[in-house]
Amino acid sequence: MSAMGEPIFATWAAQRAAGFGGNLTVVDKVPPEILHMVDSYWYQFAPMNPLWHGILGFVIGALGLVSIIGNGMVMYIFLSTPGLRTPSNLLVVNLAFSDFGSCCSQSVPMVINCYYETWVLGTLGCELYGLSGSLFGGGAIWTMVYIALDRYNVIVKGLSATPLTKKTAMLRILMIWTLAVLWTIAPLLGWNRYVPEGNMTACGLDYVNKDWRSASYVVVYATFVYLTPLLTIIYSYWFIVQAVSAHEKSMREQAKKMNVASLRSSEATQTSAECKLAKIALMTISLWFLAWTPYLVTNFVGIFGENQITPLGTIWASLFAKANAVYNPIVYGISHPKYRQALQKKFPSLVCGGDQTPHHQDDTTSQASGVTTTDDKPSA
Repeated sequence: MSAMGEPIFATWAAQRAAGFGGNLTVVDKVPPEILHMVDSYWYQFAPMNPLWHGILGFVIGALGLVSIIGNGMVMYIFLSTPGLRTPSNLLVVNLAFSDFGSCCSQSVPMVINCYYETWVLGTLGCELYGLSGSLFGGGAIWTMVYIALDRYNVIVKGLSATPLTKKTAMLRILMIWTLAVLWTIAPLLGWNRYVPEGNMTACGLDYVNKDWRSASYVVVYATFVYLTPLLTIIYSYWFIVQAVSAHEKSMREQAKKMNVASLRSSEATQTSAECKLAKIALMTISLWFLAWTPYLVTNFVGIFGENQITPLGTIWASLFAKANAVYNPIVYGISHPKYRQALQKKFPSLVCGGDQTPHHQDDTTSQASGVTTTDDKPSA
């Protein structure tokens, strides 16, 4: 053991002898060189059943593989298909890049640590793990905000909307990563810190330290990286759904006046492009909400609660957050006609059934605004 590690190990042994007894704890397997990063709160918990580590490692590994392949294909198809290289789809590519980076940086280290049943990648590895999770997670969240605002601009404002240009899209992407970097480096500068979480196989913010410096970061971070984006997205899609609903109502009233079943040239039961778009978008946002809310709740319970977080509980919060990177490629394949066509052309074995997009109808013209191009716009 190194000279630096001896004092840490001595402190740990003293803590065990003084307050934590001779029983095994979840911290027992943690290497001495990172014990200074482990909050004393976790010493009260017994080690997790090794079966949980095995299950977590398998699930995280499987989700990571699916997400890396799925988001890699999204980036490849959108960037290699001329018809998909639109300003709005640059945001889609940025979202896929965020999810791709998240899984590359999070899945492999966690699988390794689940194998050893504790964090084995050192102090720097822990900080880089927490940093990358915050960076790519924040990038994905704010990208979805700008995608929602783009949909609001096109569908709600209609003909009065200012079209999104590639320059504007790139500026928004630059702003997204600037915000993400600023929030990410703050813990490295002393405002909170990155530490092993309760299961000791992942690292994140220190949300059990009730010191005002650590607690204030979690509260402010949650406000600007969770609550503000969520309210912005809800605001955008609320008015999107209202616009779609108003348009559908006017179409039905007009059809009734003309004494016809439908004003649409295709079958009467066909839903407008915007209605499909809104449903898929709301589904995507709901999945995002389900992914990040458990982690937010865990953070707030850690700050304001008393002995209510367990190592096993931190697993589920972490798992839900990381699973978010898997959803988006699946949603793209369901809702984006040109993406589905390009996927069928480049990877025909991955497409279930033929292309269901009707070829006899131009589905690119917005029924609500006259300017929406659904094939060129993201669905989330």
